[in-house]
Amino acid sequence: MATRDIYETGFDEDVQTESNANQCPECDGRVTTNTVETVCEECGLVIDEQRIDHGPEWRAYDDEECERTGAPLTTARHDRGLSTEIGRRTDAKGNELSGKKRQRLARMRREQTRGRFQSKAERNLAHGLGEVRRIASVLELSGSVRDQACQLFRSAQTEDLLRGRSIEAIAAASIYGACRCNGHSRLLDDVVDAARVEQSRVANAYKTLNTELGLPTQPVRPSEFIPRLASELDIPAYIRQRARRLAEQSESTGVSSGVNPSGFAAACLYKAGREEGRWLTQAEVAAAASVTATTIRSHRDTLNELAV
Repeated sequence: MATRDIYETGFDEDVQTESNANQCPECDGRVTTNTVETVCEECGLVIDEQRIDHGPEWRAYDDEECERTGAPLTTARHDRGLSTEIGRRTDAKGNELSGKKRQRLARMRREQTRGRFQSKAERNLAHGLGEVRRIASVLELSGSVRDQACQLFRSAQTEDLLRGRSIEAIAAASIYGACRCNGHSRLLDDVVDAARVEQSRVANAYKTLNTELGLPTQPVRPSEFIPRLASELDIPAYIRQRARRLAEQSESTGVSSGVNPSGFAAACLYKAGREEGRWLTQAEVAAAASVTATTIRSHRDTLNELAV
């Protein structure tokens, strides 16, 4: 009944209900508004609740100045995102700056860059986190995985694991470790290609992180690589489903333990394609999985002996 009366009296929900001029549509009583709901002080009628705040995203500390809250803290930057950014050709309102002001901003920017880092360790941290963000962007990883990789890099520096190793290798290993901890089917070769570091260095750095930091990584299953390889090879859905069943049955019997999961997944796709009349070559599935054709044949023979 309350809702019907509101519409009948034409009560406007968008009015500033904090004003004392507004009255209750039921009893003409005084209406007050808190942060949750709008109620009548006389009869207790709830007129509105869970209102959307249409106000600005800043807080005013006095009558003249308004302070913006800024972006939230992030682990992806060495200073948690609290560094100062000095603009260039325009001011905060978009107006063009004069040449004299641009020169002054250039000097301020240069001095700010010089005093940005308090130590060499902080400079190395900034460089490493920047590399982690770049690799995560190339691999199109989510923000949560990127932040976990940044936190992993911070832990590696805290435990003095960067000594004797390149920052780029530790950054790439942090990305690969975060992917492994989250169950992402990312090959080490994919991370190495994006990192532009030798694979042996990244593998050694990841082994160090896994040993010293005790990463909660789980063995990667071949079935996790089926969707990615099938998408790359443009394989129909019915062959993909058959290959996934082959991989899951192999995992249940234990024959896929201790093998390259990507190569075994490629062999499942190859066998499923042959069964369904899709003649995939061993060379193309091996190239997609970054293995050799010999690996594909070996795993194919294992699947044939299993007769799944």
